[in-house]
Parts: sequence; structure tokens; C-alpha cells
Amino acid sequence: MNSAKKIIILIGDIAVLYGALAITLVLRYGQTGATDVWGSHILPFGIVFLIWLVVFFIDSLYDLKTLRSRAELLLRLARDLAIGGVLAAVFFYFAVDRLFTIRPQRVLLIILGTSFVLLYIWRIIASLAYRSSRLAEKIVIIGLNETAVELINTLSSKAELGYKVSGVFIENSNLSNKLPANIKINHDLSNLRSFCQANKIDAVISTTHPRQDKKIMKHLFECLPLKLDFYELPHFYEKVSGLVPVEELEQVWFLENLNPKARKRFGIVKNILDWLMGLILFTGSLPLWPIIAMAVKIDSPGPILFKQNRSGKNGKIIKAIKFRSMRTDAEADGPQWATRNDPRVTRVGKFIRKTRLDEIPQLFNVLRGEMAVIGPRPERPEFIEQLEKQIPFYRERLLVKPGLTGWAQINLPYGESVEHAMQKLQYDLYYIKNQSLVLDISIILKTIKTVLSGVGQ
Repeated sequence: MNSAKKIIILIGDIAVLYGALAITLVLRYGQTGATDVWGSHILPFGIVFLIWLVVFFIDSLYDLKTLRSRAELLLRLARDLAIGGVLAAVFFYFAVDRLFTIRPQRVLLIILGTSFVLLYIWRIIASLAYRSSRLAEKIVIIGLNETAVELINTLSSKAELGYKVSGVFIENSNLSNKLPANIKINHDLSNLRSFCQANKIDAVISTTHPRQDKKIMKHLFECLPLKLDFYELPHFYEKVSGLVPVEELEQVWFLENLNPKARKRFGIVKNILDWLMGLILFTGSLPLWPIIAMAVKIDSPGPILFKQNRSGKNGKIIKAIKFRSMRTDAEADGPQWATRNDPRVTRVGKFIRKTRLDEIPQLFNVLRGEMAVIGPRPERPEFIEQLEKQIPFYRERLLVKPGLTGWAQINLPYGESVEHAMQKLQYDLYYIKNQSLVLDISIILKTIKTVLSGVGQ
């Protein structure tokens, strides 16, 4: 449902941009020669609009949470259209008299203002529609645990996600006091069908699989005529949050969700694309190497490059290569977690870590086939040995090659504790399960934002 909402917003944006173009051309040229004017502008501005949509995506304008604050929406639209305007001006500068002959300086200025107003109005309409309880998908939850409580509170506080928890069926639970006051609590599962009919429920989520509880199976079977959707809690939680709740997993989850044949087919394509992208990125980054190397050398004594053992696919040890960002005595007392504002990081190190420039030499690891462009962060063997004793299924993140960037890195860029490692594992498992070219492209675009905004660690 969230994906469908994002697609609707995207389609709306495209319609609004072309509508803004039509309005702009009428304001600029009137009705005279409208067909010829439209024909000469539609292709170049189609390319410009594509650039703008990419900018919107990179700046998370298609994350539903951006609809929650009108002030933030105004700020982001203004910032993204300003960036889009600059990129459009550069595009027209180089493309005029090569790809087309129009010189749309005034048209570009007018369309920026028109698009800003219309996009803001469209987003407000979408926000009101998505937050409407009439359009929300009504759900009921059977059972209650910490993950279910977290899910209920998330859905209750984020109406734009489009779900309304209408009730919870529990026998006994000391967690019910953690639920919002408007959630109806039922203790008799035999009322499930009548409750779903009366409240026009769309979906049922269960914390226990029906195969493990004949009572749940019986009452869900009685609800078949209602044509309800059914989800296990981990699957629905994953759908809403973009991560897999480790606490809810069993070994069978990996057997059911990680198809070896599908992974093998995708792996072949991914290996080829990783090598090609690694080569392109390596070639494109060559001008930066002497600048970064000189800065690292001048800033602090020691080698320019830093090599460290990391765990690759299936636990194979690889030598990850980075530009050195810490003092040479950073681990005189043994392996340590990097912390926020770590005093061991040099002045130049702070900058290259925030912008991810320190990771450029890892392109060697990509070209050697030891790493991918997209994947879980390559972790140190010492930390994996420690974390797998505290976090269930932690070693399973090694089922795929580690990456320069990944789903966990863009959603939780900082990690300095076991709790952070647990959160990152949940994102890593989501990526391992849902690997696709579309997801990889999405991660790459979001990484561009991380690099440009300097929010890395």
C-alpha cells in the first residue's frame, strides 16, 4: 500500500509539472501558435522534469513522512526546485543549438514558480487524502508482544501511512497498558468474525502463525467469506517499516524467504553490474586521489591508505582498503567501536568520513570481486564474533557480499553499540530478502544525498 501511495504521488508530480508547463506557455506566449510552442518545449522540458524527479527522490520527497509537516514540505520543495533550476540552466546551456534551438530563460523562471505553487497544493491534497480515516486500511491484530506494540504505536502516530488499528484480540497481556487509548481490546477470539464485519476490517495480522495455534486457525477460517488479507506480524512489520524484526524470526524464515535459485540469477547480473559500476566510479574518482592523499598526509603522520581485515561473503576474510581517517595509534589498546565525535578521528578524517570519500579505495575490493557496490557494511571479524553471541542470526548478514553502501547505511548511518548493530541487521535482512535492481538504484540515489549532505559517520 505504501508503494502504491508513492507511485500515486509520483504520477501526480508528473501531471503537475506538465500542467505547470502548459500554464507557463500560455502566460508567456498566449494562445498564438500554441501547438508549435508546445511541440518545441515538450522534449527538452521532459528531460528537465526527469532530472527534477530524481532530485525529489534523492531528497526523500517520496517518503510519506515528508507529508506530515507543511513547513518542512515548503522548505524541501523550495530547495529542490532551486537545485533543479540550476541543473536545468546547465542543461539548456550545453544543449541549446545541439539538441534543440529554444532558449527558455523566462519560461524556466516562470515554470519554477508555477511548479512550486502547484506541487505544494498537490502534496497538501495528497496529505489530507492519505491521513483521512475514511481511506485508511483497517486492521485488527491477534496477540500482543513488544513488536506488535511498537507497530500499533507507529501506525497510530503516522496516519499518512494509511493504516488504522481498529482492535486487538488478546487473552491476557501485561502490554495492553502501552497501547493508545482508542484501541479496542477484545478477549474472546470467537468474536473475530463479527468484529471484522461490524468494523469493516480489511486485514488481520497475527503474532502467532495459525499453523501453531488451532484456535486462531479455526476463527480465521470462519472469516474467509469476508475476503480479508492475512499477514504474519513479521511480514506486515517489514512491509510498513522497511526492516525485518529479528526478535520475531525463526530459522524457517530464511528457508522460506531466501530462494537460492532467484538469488543465484540476480547474483550473476549483480556481479557484472558491480564490476562495471566499480570501474566507472574508480575512473571518475581518479582526480580526487592525489588531493585526498595530500590532505591526509599533511594533516597527520602515518600512511595514506589504511588496510583492515573485514568479513566478506560467507565469512571469508578480505583486506578492506580506505583512506586513513584516524590517528595511527587509534587501536593501541585493541579493536574499538567508532563513536560519535570520536577523538581518534583526524581533522581531514572527519570530512572524508562524513562525505564517504574515505571509502573510495574500497573500489579495489569491488573490482577484485570481494565487495559489491550495494550490500551490508563489511564488519570486522572481532565484532562479528562478539555480536553473534548477543544478536540472533547476526552471521546471516554474511550470506551476500558486503557493500560500499547499503540499505542499512542510508537508513541508519551511524552505529556505535549492540543496539545499533541490531537495528542495522534488521535493515540488512530486509535487503538480503528483497534484493533487486530497483532497490539498488534507490539506495544509490539516497547515497548521493548522504555524500552531498555530509551526514555520514
